Amino acid sequence: MELREYWDILRRRWWIPVLLAALVGIISLIQLRPWQPAPPMYNASLRMLVGVNPATGEDVATYYDPRYYAWLTSEYLVDDFTEVVRSELFAKNVSARLADQAIQVPAGAIQGSAATGKQHRIISLNFTWPDQGQLAQSANAAAVELSENAPAYFEQLGTAGAGVTIIDGPGFGVVGPGLRDRIELPLRILLGFLVGVGIVFLLHYLDNTVRTAKDLEALGLNVLGHLPKGK
Repeated sequence: MELREYWDILRRRWWIPVLLAALVGIISLIQLRPWQPAPPMYNASLRMLVGVNPATGEDVATYYDPRYYAWLTSEYLVDDFTEVVRSELFAKNVSARLADQAIQVPAGAIQGSAATGKQHRIISLNFTWPDQGQLAQSANAAAVELSENAPAYFEQLGTAGAGVTIIDGPGFGVVGPGLRDRIELPLRILLGFLVGVGIVFLLHYLDNTVRTAKDLEALGLNVLGHLPKGK
């Protein structure tokens, strides 16, 4: 099929994709309300260094460097401790610290707003929250919990002599609109238009109307002549 034939198919029922795209656009405008600015979101981030003290005394063999194995153990420990930082237990402990300050933030909200990352022995912890004051208090409580209660978490991981050092933060900032927020409306309209194009070709496939000489020839009939359009 030539491009000209595709164009003829679309031109015959052009109103379907246009109408569907317009309908999707209207519904999306009602749902998304782009003329109303979204409430600001705030972000708090901190970075911590996870380390294990080198073995000393009788634990040190003469054929290896204890500092090397301490660094190696620390990198493996980061994988486990990253999961601890975003666990329900850690969120409950942070929530309890906030409750001691008469600040009520559920543990589930803390856990849901937290995101972690890692690079070698460094773990980053980020919180996103709509209330700037509560965010600052939650981030500070998390930093204190990590500084004061880290040995208890390492005991659960079966690692003695490990520790956490806060090296950055908490630092605070405003979260701008994401890529999804910027492209969601035009993307919806485009998808609606493409669905409409698909419907046009489906209707053409199901349509057995004879419109051109090629349609007759496809049925095995010989075309002797045709009348020009408008005659």
